[in-house]
This record gives sequence, C-alpha cells and structure tokens, in this order.
Amino acid sequence: MDQKILSLAAEKTADKLQEFLQTLREGDLTNLLQNQAVKGKVAGALLRAIFKGSPCSEEAGTLRRRKIYTCCIQLVESGDLQKEIASEIIGLLMLEAHHFPGPLLVELANEFISAVREGSLVNGKSLELLPIILTALATKKENLAYGKGVLSGEECKKQLINTLCSGRWDQQYVIQLTSMFKDVPLTAEEVEFVVEKALSMFSKMNLQEIPPLVYQLLVLSSKGSRKSVLEGIIAFFSALDKQHNEEQSGDELLDVVTVPSGELRHVEGTIILHIVFAIKLDYELGRELVKHLKVGQQGDSNNNLSPFSIALLLSVTRIQRFQDQVLDLLKTSVVKSFKDLQLLQGSKFLQNLVPHRSYVSTMILEVVKNSVHSWDHVTQGLVELGFILMDSYGPKKVHDGKTIETSPSLSRMPNQHACKLGANILLETFKIHEMIRQEILEQVLNRVVTRASSPISHFLDLLSNIVMYAPLVLQSCSSKVTEAFDYLSFLPLQTVQRLLKAVQPLLKVSMSMRDSLILVLRKAMFANQLDARKSAVAGFLLLLKNFKVLGSLSSSQCSQSLSVSQVHVDVHSHYNSVANETFCLEIMDSLRRCLSQQADVRLMLYEGFYDVLRRNSQLANSVMQTLLSQLKQFYEPKPDLLPPLKLEACILTQGDKISLQEPLDYLLCCIQHCLAWYKNTVIPLQQGEEEEEEEEAFYEDLDDILESITNRMIKSELEDFELDKSADFSQSTSTGIKNNICAFLVMGVCEVLIEYNFSISSFSKNRFEDILSLFMCYKKLSDILNEKAGKAKTKMANKTNDSLLSMKFVSSLLTALFRSSNEFMRYAVNVALQKVQQLKETGHVSGPDGQNPDKIFQNLCDITRVLLWRYTSIPTSVEESGKKEKGKSISLLCLEGLQKIFSAVQQFYQPKIQQFLRALDVTDKEGEEREDADVSVTQRTAFQIRQFQRSLLNLLSSQEEDFNSKEALLLVTVLTSLSKLLEPSSPQFVQMLSWTSKICKENSREDALFCKSLMNLLFSLHVSYKSPVILLRDLSQDIHGHLGDIDQDVEVEKTNHFAIVNLRTAAPTVCLLVLSQAEKVLEEVDWLITKLKGQVSQETLSEEASSQATLPNQPVEKAIIMQLGTLLTFFHELVQTALPSGSCVDTLLKDLCKMYTTLTALVRYYLQVCQSSGGIPKNMEKLNKSKSLNYTGEKKEKPAAVATAMARVLRETKPIPNLIFAIEQYEKFLIHLSKKSKVNLMQHMKLSTSRDFKIKGNILDMVLREDGEDENEEGTASEHGGQNKEPAKKKRKK
Repeated sequence: MDQKILSLAAEKTADKLQEFLQTLREGDLTNLLQNQAVKGKVAGALLRAIFKGSPCSEEAGTLRRRKIYTCCIQLVESGDLQKEIASEIIGLLMLEAHHFPGPLLVELANEFISAVREGSLVNGKSLELLPIILTALATKKENLAYGKGVLSGEECKKQLINTLCSGRWDQQYVIQLTSMFKDVPLTAEEVEFVVEKALSMFSKMNLQEIPPLVYQLLVLSSKGSRKSVLEGIIAFFSALDKQHNEEQSGDELLDVVTVPSGELRHVEGTIILHIVFAIKLDYELGRELVKHLKVGQQGDSNNNLSPFSIALLLSVTRIQRFQDQVLDLLKTSVVKSFKDLQLLQGSKFLQNLVPHRSYVSTMILEVVKNSVHSWDHVTQGLVELGFILMDSYGPKKVHDGKTIETSPSLSRMPNQHACKLGANILLETFKIHEMIRQEILEQVLNRVVTRASSPISHFLDLLSNIVMYAPLVLQSCSSKVTEAFDYLSFLPLQTVQRLLKAVQPLLKVSMSMRDSLILVLRKAMFANQLDARKSAVAGFLLLLKNFKVLGSLSSSQCSQSLSVSQVHVDVHSHYNSVANETFCLEIMDSLRRCLSQQADVRLMLYEGFYDVLRRNSQLANSVMQTLLSQLKQFYEPKPDLLPPLKLEACILTQGDKISLQEPLDYLLCCIQHCLAWYKNTVIPLQQGEEEEEEEEAFYEDLDDILESITNRMIKSELEDFELDKSADFSQSTSTGIKNNICAFLVMGVCEVLIEYNFSISSFSKNRFEDILSLFMCYKKLSDILNEKAGKAKTKMANKTNDSLLSMKFVSSLLTALFRSSNEFMRYAVNVALQKVQQLKETGHVSGPDGQNPDKIFQNLCDITRVLLWRYTSIPTSVEESGKKEKGKSISLLCLEGLQKIFSAVQQFYQPKIQQFLRALDVTDKEGEEREDADVSVTQRTAFQIRQFQRSLLNLLSSQEEDFNSKEALLLVTVLTSLSKLLEPSSPQFVQMLSWTSKICKENSREDALFCKSLMNLLFSLHVSYKSPVILLRDLSQDIHGHLGDIDQDVEVEKTNHFAIVNLRTAAPTVCLLVLSQAEKVLEEVDWLITKLKGQVSQETLSEEASSQATLPNQPVEKAIIMQLGTLLTFFHELVQTALPSGSCVDTLLKDLCKMYTTLTALVRYYLQVCQSSGGIPKNMEKLNKSKSLNYTGEKKEKPAAVATAMARVLRETKPIPNLIFAIEQYEKFLIHLSKKSKVNLMQHMKLSTSRDFKIKGNILDMVLREDGEDENEEGTASEHGGQNKEPAKKKRKK
C-alpha cells in the first residue's frame, strides 16, 4: 500500500491519490505510517504523499491531515523512532502547519497544552511544533469559536498562551517550553505571562538546570519584560544566598544542607556570565539593570543589593559603557550605607524603630570571599572599586599641612569607614587571586610614589598588610618594589620611613632588593636636599634594626614584635648572621659620615640609635664608641673648668646666619638612654664571662663624663654660659639668636642630667639634691626666657621646645614626686601633658620607645594613676586657698592631663580600655585580679565617673564669684568622654543621665561656656537613651519664660524646668543648642519618611498587597507624627519668644523652613499611600486630624510672629521668603491629600489667602526710625520680597 501511495504521489495531478486515500479506512493510514516510521523506512516521502493527497481546501482532506498530525505527534513522543526520522517528521509537520484552518489549529494547540498540563509528554520533541502552530494561528484573520465566545486568531493565541502558562509545567520541559516562545511573535503582555511562569519554576528546579533556563529567559527578554527577568533572577539568588548563609551559620546542625556552597557559587558565576553576555548584545538590558538597582536604593541603600547583585554589577564593569555608572552606584551605596549606620548609632529613637540590617560593606566582602570559586569576571571590578573607595575617601590634607589621621579602630566617620573597606577589599582580593596580585601591588606603589604631597598613609598600611601576608610570593614582583626605591630621595621623610617599614620583610628574602636599596640610600646620603639625606639615615637605621647579628639578645626585647610570617622568613633566610655582621658594620661606617652633616640629620641618628641597640645588641660596642668620640669634641676634659661643655662649638655662624650645628642635648640624651639600657640588660649577662677590658672601657668612660658634667653643671652659674638676665635674647640680633640656642641647649642638658641622675640614684638623698639643683638651673633659664619673650611679645613666646625626658621617666618621676617641691612637681606634670598632647596629635611620642604602642600604654596607665590620685586627694580649692601662684594650679594641670589622656586612650587604645580602667583602680591587689576580670567596662567607668561627679558638685556648691569655670569645663569634658564608655542599656548609664539632668535642673550659673558643655553632655546622653523632643519642648518653654513674649503686653509665666537656663544663657547659648538638636530630630524624621516612601514605591500596585504592606509601617508613622507634634509645640514657643536678632532668629527661620519641608514630605508620602491603597488607613486619618489640630492654632499665629521677626531683622530677610514658600508648598499638598483621601484635612487650617503679612506698624516705625533713612528703602524692598512669585530665587543686593 505504501508503494501505491508513493507511485500515485509521483504523478503530476493529485486527483487519483486523493481518491485512493478516501477509499482507505480510518486506521489504515495511521497504522501504515506508524509501521513505516518505526521500521525506519521512508516515512518522510510517505508523509509528503499523504499531505499532497489531503488538500486543506476539502473538508475530508483537512480531517485526514488532522488525524495524521495527532498520530505523528504521538509517534515522535513515544520515543520509538530514530532521531533523524523524528526530526524529518517534525520538519514536515512544521512546513504544512500554516495550511490548516483556524479551528483545527486551536484544537491542535489545545492538545499540546493538555499534554503539558497532564505531564503526558515523554521526550518533548514534538514541542518544536507548538510555536509554529501558535504563529500560524496569529496570522488567521477570521473569527474563531473559542470556549463560549468568538475570538480573532491573535486573541486565541493570547488565550492559549495564558492557559499554557497558568497550568502545571513538568520540571524537565521548563527549559524547552521557555525556549519555544522565542519563535512565537508575542505582545508585551504575553511575554510577561511567560516570564512570570518561568521565574516561578526556579524554586522547583535543580540548581544545575537554572543557568540554561536563565539563558533562555535572557534571549526571550529581547521581546520585552527585561525588568521582570532581571528582578526575578536577582530576587531568587539573593533569597537563596540568604537561606544558604542562615544554614551555614545556624547553631543547630542541619541534617541536609540544601545546596553545597561550591556548587551554588559556580551556578551563580555562570548566570552572571550569561547576563553580562546578554547585556553586551542588548545595552537596554544593562540600562534596565542599573535603573532597577538605583530605584531600589532611593528609600534604603540595602533594598536591592545582595552579594549576588553586587557581584553582577562588578562583572558589568567590564563593559566600557557601564563601567563609570556602576562603580559610581556602588560607591554611593557604600557611603550611604555607612551614613545610615552612623545616623542609627547616634539615635536610640531610630534604633527602636528600624531593625538592624546587614550592610553593603559586609556584602561586598562576601563577594570577595565567594569569588574564590573562579569568579574571575568579578576580580577586576573589585580592584577598581577598592581603589576608587581609597582614592575618594582617604585622609584629606588640612590647612596647616598636617594630615588628620586617626587609628583604624576609631574610624568613626563614614568616609573613613569607606576608605577602610576599600583597603580590605584589595587585601582580601590579593590573598585569593594570584593573577591580580601584580596589578594591585603596582597600583599601590604608583600611588605612594606619585602622590608625595597628599596623605597616603592608607596606601602604606595596605602595602604593609600585603607584604606581611606573603613576603615570599612577592619576590616575583620585586622589580616593582626596586623601581619604587629609585624615587626615595624625592619622597617626604615620613613616607620613606613607612614605605621601608612596610617592605622590610621583603628585604630579608631578597638579596637583590636589599642591595639595590643600599645603593639608593648611599646616593641619597650625599644628595643636595636635606630631606633626602634624612631619608637615607632613616633607611639605614631601619636596616640596622632588622638584620640581627649573631649573639644579639632575643627578640623578646624588640619594641615591635615581628609577625609570624616575617619570623618564618627569617629562619629560612639565605645568608647567615655572620654576613649580617659585616653588612651592619658597613652601614655603621656610612652613618658615621652623617655626624659631620646638618643638625637635623644628626638628630635623626641620635633618636634612632637607642632602638638599634635594643634590637641588635651586638652593635653596642660600635654605637657607643661612635657616640663617645662625638661627645669628646664638645666636652671640656679638665675637671676644674666651668662650664663643662663647649657650647660655642655647637653653633655654626655663616656670615649673618646663625644656626645649630650639633644638637648636644640630644647627643647626651642618646648616650644616657643607651648607657642605661646597656647597664640593665647587657652587663648582667656578662657577669659570669671574662670580658676583654677595652670592651668595657667605653661604658666606664661615659659614666665618668656624665658624672663630671653633672657636678660641674651644678657649680656653674648662668654667667658662666653668658646667659644671665642681662644677656640679649631678642630674635632680631645675631647675639640674641645665639643666646637663645645656647639657652635651649643648656635646658636640654639639664633635663638629660636630671633623668640620668634619677636612674642611677637608687633613691639616695644626695642624688635628689643634685637633681633639684639641676632643676633650679633649668627653672632660672626657663623663667628668664619666658620673661624676655613676654616683653618681646614675639611669636616665639608661644613655642615651647619638646622636653627631652622620656615618657617612662616622667611616669616614675611623678610617682616619686608626690610630696616634693611644688615647682618641680608642676614641671613634671607639664612635661607629662606635653607627651600626651604629642600622642594625641601624632600617634606616638618623642624619646626611646616612643613608637612602641605597648610601652606608651603602660606609661599612660602609670601617669593617669598618679594624676588621678593627686587631683582627687588635693582638690584645686584647697591648693589655691594656700597661696596664689602664677599660672594654673597643679591640681588643675592634673585634671587637664586626665582630660587629654581619656580622649587619647579612646582614640588609640580602644581595645585596651578594660585594661586601662583596671590599672587606675588603686585598690587592686594582685590576688583580686582574677575576680576583677569579670568586672565590666561600664562598672569600672561608673566608678571613675563618680569621683569626677563629686568634684563637680563641690565646685557648684561654691559661691558664684569663687566658681572656677576652667575647672568646671574640664570636668564636664572628662565626664563626656568617660560617659561614651558606658553601655547605653545599663543602669549606670541611666544613672549618669538622671544625674546630669538633675545638675541642669538645680544649678544656675551664668557662665555660657560651662552651660554649653553641660547641655551638650545632657543631649549626647539623652539621644542614646530616647528621643529628646520632650526635653526640647521643656527648654523652649524656659527660654520663652526668661526672654518674654514678642507681644510686650503678654505676660509669660516662668516654667523653670531647668535652672541652667537663665537670662544670661537663654540666648544665644541654649537657644542655638536646642535649635541644632531640633534640626537633628528633623533629619532623623526625614530619613524615616524617605525610607517609608522607598518601601511604598517598591510595593506592587495591587490593592491587597499594598494595604497589607502599610501595616508594618504603622509604628514608624505613629512615631514620626509624635515627633513632629512635639516639635511643633517647641517651635510654637520659640516663634513667640522675643529672641535677640541675629544668629538665633536666623537659625529659627531656617529650622522652621526645614520643619515645613518635612511636613510636606510626610503629606506627599500619604499621597503615595492613597494612590496605592485607595485611601489613608483609618488610624492615619485620626493621626493626621490630631496633627492638624495640634498645629493649626500655631499656624495662624505664625505669619504674625514671622512678621514681627521680619521687622526685627530687616537686614537678614533672606530666610523669610524661603519660609513662606515652604508653608505654601505644604498647604498645596495638604489640599491634594484632602481631595484624594476624601477627608477634609483643611477644616482646622486657616489658609493664607494673601502672601502679604500683617506687619505691626508701630514696631516697624520704631525699628525704621532707629535704622535710618537707607534702611527704610530696604524695608519696602523686603515686603515686596514676600510677594514675589518664586521667593527662593529673588535676592536683594546688599
């Protein structure tokens, strides 16, 4: 039969074939086709023949075709056919599909749809036919019966797609079904159906099947719905990431983890690549992505960002067109996130309302961590982002040339956080990805070398961390570092020191690098620029410190412990300690040449030798001999000659110019410290050994010389130095300059000798007498200099020289001096203050161990303990009543020291606060230490706070004329810095708050500065506990009571909540303070409103969704309205207060403007809520009503009040038009809201019909008469300013 059909088909006309086919029974044809196809014979030719004999023009032919189609589809699905035959059959069916009439196409499509819904497809091969059927259907113009109605072909197609998408899809056909739609012409609505369906299938599929599905979706997105596709993919993976993190961090061990971490990351990586590839082909998709993530950020920076979306954005940076846009978006997100965090940390009110969220910074670092799973496409973006953050937010230069730098632990500000994040990104990326290391190192070094003038400490820190992490790995990049060495002589000294310190571990593993550095340093040593020579000295000293000579003491005496990686490198170094010795002695030779150079270079050497000895004790002999021979040039060996030092030789005279040649005081200081160290550490170890005599000689020589200098200095009079009172100390003559230099040298030598004698004294009486004699010599000179400087009133008067005493000595001296002479005690406390000030400004102190944070901390604890004891045991009042002295009393100096120390410890030693507070507890005995370990920081701080509270109460109980405002100010500053250590949720914090509040309520002082600092303390405590609006309202009533009403006829009752507010302090002090606090509250409320707006715009527009969505916002809205209500009362009080014109009125008007802008923002938010949910929720209506009631009374008075203010400040009329504009904007939106919500919100409002104010003529006349004729013109101009259409833009010329 099949042969017959084929032969008939070969004829020219199909008539016979038609006739023959009609004679066959129903099942014959299908059985024949089935058999032929299964056997693998010529099914294609047979099928063509059948189609030829079944034209669609006849009904019988059409029905025959229909059956054949059904039969073929079943055949293909059965899986019994060979691949080629199945493909051929499907191909033929596709070609013939468009001949079908509409109704049959609908039937065929329905068959497919029911097969998909019932899951009866076997291999899904036949699905290839469905797009052709749907496309054919769409071209049919006639109306078709569908369901109960009649639809056009296009509408039928839409209905069919809708039915298909709303049914169940089998997991294995999802990809096929999705890819099928790319061949169907779809409208935007139909694309949305398909995309929604495919996205909803994500959660039901295996992870490995998602990337191909995403690929098909991206292909489909070229037809539309780009936004939905991207949103869906990002939302799905963000949720998956979140779930995955929770599973990993969950305490309970889950029996089955949904997805292994590696697999999830690889799938995400593939999907990101698919999306980036799609964006390259379709830029519209990229624009949609950036837009989607930008919009999500308007309300809240964390809304749309997740580790997945950040990784995606970073990958998109590889596309040139989007690079800047995306990096900018990420940069602003990071800073916004840190700003939000700062706002939240500073306000208990916000913390209670806004749940703690993860921040963008943690997400970015998570991306770095995830990128280990071969996400190479992300690394470049990460590196760029890291450098952008470090460049944009690194430390900035300040006006006096010093850079402001604080330690990383205290990077409080958003910018510092952002810079730190940049460094972390780069460091972590460096650790994970080898291929990018070279580039990161190169970029860091480029910045270090090229930005000599701007602060680059953050890059040097990063470099140091990178080198620490992997000195051996970096050997491959050594050429880059060597290249940077060539620029050393052009870089500032500080940069050179930090750079060499950072790369120091590399020098230990790379001989070539070390050699090239030495060459560079030797050249620099003879450079023209002084800085280059200083850099050379710094470099050589660093090398001496770090290359150990055999037999040196263990590194337990090092001032900075080396990191594990460095020590590890040291062990495997390629050369031994003997080689080190030759190397170090060579360097010592080079350094000796420096002793003939300028004073600054010598000074560096003297300051560095002590550290070298402590690190490399075998060099002691060489160093001490060098120092001894240097000292002998300036020492008078004859024992009876006075003075013992040749000061003339230390001074260089070139023509008229006189300068210091040899810093003799620093030379002696260096000798004294080295000698003390040598005696304490080296000699005890040599006791048992027989040492050569000459080795010991230098140490005895030095001892004798210092002894001789001491004795002769005590005998010398100032006349011996030609420095008595009659000497010339003016800065204008050469003799004067020379005498000044000599005087400072002598004072320095005295200080060094004081320390030397103290260190060898063993507390003997004679030694102490010597020390006091030396001090008297110092004091006489110091007094003469101060007196002369006071007369000359030169700039030099303010400049004090750094003391040469070491910090350790100061702490020992203070302890010993408790009951000693006042003068000496005052001097010691002053030096201690100087050291602390130095620490605060630079992060380290001068003198030995000045760069070692642990030793400094130890000394700080000792000094604090002494100062605290002295201040609490001898109060200022007791001391001052004894006798009046010039300058501050010692107790006051102690308090000043304490204030500086507390702030320095919080700045540099945040992690050690517990240890610091324990050290202050004098009652601590060794045995109790274990029990004390669990006493919290808050409890220890509270104990210290109580001592200072007592002192402040004593001060306040004194008479007004005896009130010491300096001390009071210092006490409040100390309390403020200590209160920062209290945990805001602790009872101690509440106690502190109520104590401060009580002090403000009960004490009235007219000292404005004291009032300001006390009120600041009150507010800073209050905002960490709850919102300060009630406090503001009470204070505003007090201010109103004291200053009176603007209407002079009105008598204001005095409330007197806070006694600290009185006629002297009410304005401007307290007034400006409360206004700035009100501004902060407005800022917080504004932030909350913006957050709410962002949430509303994110919600879907369906009514049920949005009405549910507003429910969680109710507490926030209620809080906002409460805040604004109380603030309105606060402003109402101030607007009616007779404030003095000037800053108070200006600030008030500005803040009123802000108030109205915030109210407008709230009304606009409600407008948004109305649009999405069709009305304001009931409780909002009530709240809004009560709010209207709350401030309309005041609203009526406001223009009148402002008018009066206007008359008072005719000169400062700029804020007024802005305020009018803000009020009108507010009214405009309120009217809108009334219409939208069908609630009359205006019933309690009196609309300002005219833009004119009612200006009180009598007051105006009075002011105008005072201000004269020209002011008159200004007055009229300002009135017109009020009537101008856009007041904000019109400004009068002054």
